[in-house]
Amino acid sequence: MSKIILGIESSCDETSAAIVENGRKVLSNIVSSQENIHKKYFGVVPELASREHIKNINIVIEKAFSAAGTNFNNISAISYTRGPGLAGSLLVGQVTAQTLAFLYDVPLVDVNHLEGHLYASFIENPELKPPFLSLIVSGGHTELVIVKDFGKYKFLGGTRDDAAGEAFDKVAKLLKLSYPGGPQIDKQSKKGNSEAIAFPRPYLWGSWDFSFSGLKTAVVNFVKNNRKINIADLCASFQQAVIDTLKCKTFKAAEEFKMKRIVVGGGVSANSSLRDQFLSEGKERGFDVYLPSVKYCTDNAAMIACAGYFKFIHYKNKGNDGIHRIDPGMKLKSWN
Repeated sequence: MSKIILGIESSCDETSAAIVENGRKVLSNIVSSQENIHKKYFGVVPELASREHIKNINIVIEKAFSAAGTNFNNISAISYTRGPGLAGSLLVGQVTAQTLAFLYDVPLVDVNHLEGHLYASFIENPELKPPFLSLIVSGGHTELVIVKDFGKYKFLGGTRDDAAGEAFDKVAKLLKLSYPGGPQIDKQSKKGNSEAIAFPRPYLWGSWDFSFSGLKTAVVNFVKNNRKINIADLCASFQQAVIDTLKCKTFKAAEEFKMKRIVVGGGVSANSSLRDQFLSEGKERGFDVYLPSVKYCTDNAAMIACAGYFKFIHYKNKGNDGIHRIDPGMKLKSWN
């Protein structure tokens, strides 16, 4: 029997609602961005973000239903992002989801935002299923996770300091590029030489963790010590150092844990060079590499609805454990 999930995402600065059927068929996915509000601060201002979520949450939900051509009578469950994220932003989504679930008497499924990125590739790849190795690479997270089954995870390693996306944004700010920094560095890199500057690769041998603060410092020192800087070459060299680090550790982990499928998700997975290099290396080395479309890389409710669907059908309590409180520092944990 078909199950239709309403997903709500409000963990940071995108207000999003989506209607997804059986975890893979996106009937609608509405995203309201706050980029123009936060770019003058070169980062997300939490209070402004939560205010915008309050303004936009009902509007995006109405648009999602309209675009999907359905209504609450056909909804099987509501999934929302419980964490991690900004407390005020998360609270808007949680209260909205909880209120709607009560009004329309449908189950409420809390979703870890990182699970959304884990499952984003399911939307367009009907053959994809666990087990697989996942690299989550975003502004706040850079993590390697083995997905043994739906809701069964083995955490290998994560960010010790700056996540990859955070490093992109900080380097872009240093170079006086516009916000968000990741897409700007990707754009500049297309015009530069990735071998022009020998930036370090923070591989952290003996660990599956990531650390990009030293690489960021290397860029800062290079800028301080050089009067003439080719911005395109610097961006390309920095970007390649990040990609080399991510590729090396991910494919090494896939080999060691005998994972033939690699799933990459998160905002940084929208980077064009990263996408090309992961796909080409996977093909050369015999791994099946999955990346979501760019629209599902950044924060969106379709991935939350997708993850919510699989939790709803596989979790013994149908995803509803009775606990519906936001968790800004939420860790990825097995629930099955």
